[in-house]
Amino acid sequence: MELTSVQKEILNSLLNHYRGERGAVKGEKVAESIGRNPGTIRNQMQSLKALELIEGVPGPKGGYKPTSKAYKVLDYEDFDEGEPVEISRDSETIDNATAVEIDLTTLPQPDVCKASIKILGNVKTFDEGEVIEIGPTPVNEMYMKGVVSGRDEIGNKLIVQIKEIHSIPKKPVREVISRTLITLSKDDTIREAAKTFLKNDIDGGPVEENGEIIGIVTKTDLVKSVANSKLEKKVFEVMTKQPISIFIDSKLLEAMKKIKGNDISRLVVMDDEAVGVVTRTDLINSLYTSF
Repeated sequence: MELTSVQKEILNSLLNHYRGERGAVKGEKVAESIGRNPGTIRNQMQSLKALELIEGVPGPKGGYKPTSKAYKVLDYEDFDEGEPVEISRDSETIDNATAVEIDLTTLPQPDVCKASIKILGNVKTFDEGEVIEIGPTPVNEMYMKGVVSGRDEIGNKLIVQIKEIHSIPKKPVREVISRTLITLSKDDTIREAAKTFLKNDIDGGPVEENGEIIGIVTKTDLVKSVANSKLEKKVFEVMTKQPISIFIDSKLLEAMKKIKGNDISRLVVMDDEAVGVVTRTDLINSLYTSF
């Protein structure tokens, strides 16, 4: 079925409003969102009804809603059966917008990599020049970051100049941690902790008391104490209490989110009890094991 550009624009707008409101959409709202005359919209809606792409809903709260056929004719997969692929701006997820198709259009050109990203959502909420992030995708957990360079309002697509692409290995944390857990006693001095770090070539470690992890100390904590000539200070005085932990069978993506979200450099890995530490460096190295 071949639709006109006007019909595609109207249908995309209806889908976007319907997804956000979960109810029938007034023709006036569609007209306002695409800058067209309400009379034109009413006429086009009759054509779309005849094509069985939309249904009319009577009553004061009525309007129009798309049929399953509308999703197919616009080349959307059956979105309700899939997982949403988030689109973010300034680290904030954009509501009612999800990527449904990514086409790398200029991959052979080393200096320019552009993507055409078909979205379910209102492309007019994206401005040229703004930075967005897409992902993770459900199968290969791919992230993309780029600058919006244009919009295809008929195809409901964003044209994005790609700056970064990352694919996160679908490995559990257990595959990247060191199995030797080096801990400090809460009563160790800064001097003793520094010797432990140097001996084991580590930059941080959990603090233990009676078999329980009560905190974590990093090389930065030690350097601050050394700079203030407090080598005999106890590690429990400088440790970060209630360290962030992660289960040993959690995916690497979850570990990355925890490290980024909490602005830390390491996580304590748990398997009923503490069994190791996973660091930001461990996670970065895991991205390059295939090369």
